[in-house]
Amino acid sequence: MVRVKICGVTNLADARAAVEAGVDALGFNFDLASPRRITPTAARDIIAYLPPFVTSVGVFMTVAGSPIRAIRDYCRLGAVQLHGGAPAVLVRTLRKGPVIRVIRVRDRRDLAGVDSPRVAALLFDAFDPVRAGGTGKPFDWALLHRARPRTPFLLAGGLNPGNVARAIRLIRPYGVDVSSGVERAPGRKDHARMRRFVAAAKSA
Repeated sequence: MVRVKICGVTNLADARAAVEAGVDALGFNFDLASPRRITPTAARDIIAYLPPFVTSVGVFMTVAGSPIRAIRDYCRLGAVQLHGGAPAVLVRTLRKGPVIRVIRVRDRRDLAGVDSPRVAALLFDAFDPVRAGGTGKPFDWALLHRARPRTPFLLAGGLNPGNVARAIRLIRPYGVDVSSGVERAPGRKDHARMRRFVAAAKSA
């Protein structure tokens, strides 16, 4: 069964509603420029309430000097998601836990060599020249259908309760990732949309 990750969680009420809906993972965004940014202290408090087998994922931009390891350990994150590239040397320094490498797709050239460096999973999202994620924009899923990476991957970008089942049937990803597609405002989730999204994904 496909895994479901809801990203951009900023408060405990949304986290609990997502867990009740049946998600497998929650994403916490530590990018200072994100409208869904959360502080490490707030994220740690939410993660402390998560039940077993719901994975907490820290979302980071790989900028110089980013304290990824310190935040990961402080928040007790289950995995780290890297936007802006995943240099092999950085992946090695994070070997203590799973790493998800984000690839923003414009055309087939962005899918060349995606299986190197080796990471636990890939996440394919739509390219945007300004924002690193959470844009609500899809990309051409047929590109990914033809590429078929060897590494387990998640599909993101423009997913919502109305199209996630179709995307899963076409691409057959390991998991799907949604943020803006289940929101009423950036960082504020619509609980009914989360329930519909998870149900559609799990039944696809």
